[in-house]
Amino acid sequence: MQDERKDLTDVVKQALAQKELTALEDCNRQSGQYGLTLTKEEALMLMESRNESLKRERRLELGEGILKRLIDVFCDSAYLTQENYLESLERLQDIFYEFKNESMDLLTDEELLAFMKEQFEEVCMGDFDYLEGTCLERFTRAIRAGYKGYEKSGGYREYGQFDEERRWDKELYLTALENLM
Repeated sequence: MQDERKDLTDVVKQALAQKELTALEDCNRQSGQYGLTLTKEEALMLMESRNESLKRERRLELGEGILKRLIDVFCDSAYLTQENYLESLERLQDIFYEFKNESMDLLTDEELLAFMKEQFEEVCMGDFDYLEGTCLERFTRAIRAGYKGYEKSGGYREYGQFDEERRWDKELYLTALENLM
């Protein structure tokens, strides 16, 4: 009886893995428009990396995984290239799971993905360390302290109130340039 259950469990796991592999390969249609594709081997590596990340973060993923949505959201990024695509997706899923935990699961997947993408493109300029160590750290700290503004915005345009760095100001730059001439 025990062996039959183990065999059934293995069959179910294999079927789910095959379904996810097919879904990841299907993502190549959309991401391919941006010059980004995954081979079957890379998709399998991503799935294994995801399993390691879930274990590390002590999370359980039911249903469709986050990888397909990460690809959908980030495939048009100005900072992803075919050369860094696999490593970028691995890093993004690690960051995603870490900050689902850091936000105490108060953020929906969509809110977290929206915040991550916006900051990655507009503030971090493709720097994963800045996304993880600064933007997401500050944002989730505020959420743990009771901040709920993201519920209305869906995660968009949230970072400005947590940003402690002075950003480049075009008008100030032009004025300073004029003064130098």
